[in-house]
Amino acid sequence: MGRWQRTDGGYIIEIRSIAPDGKITAGYFNPRPINVEQAQASMQKDHIKVEVKLRDVGYPGSAYTLAYTPDKDALLGYYYHAVSGQYFEVVFIRAK
Repeated sequence: MGRWQRTDGGYIIEIRSIAPDGKITAGYFNPRPINVEQAQASMQKDHIKVEVKLRDVGYPGSAYTLAYTPDKDALLGYYYHAVSGQYFEVVFIRAK
């Protein structure tokens, strides 16, 4: 839960709630709001996996696949940029 800022810019994922089935109510900002089509959390072996799929102008299916790392209190993973078909390694830290 909370607001998470990407370390390489002003991108924010705001996790508002997580339902028992793992469905996340989330917002995404760059810095303006971008539509979150779907967000989901699941338990994977030794970490919590967070997936956020975007659907908006300029974001047609772009998505984050992240893992929560408690010792760093960070979300680490990859951003898929659908327009270019490229993946980028990303880190989000909890916004203060």
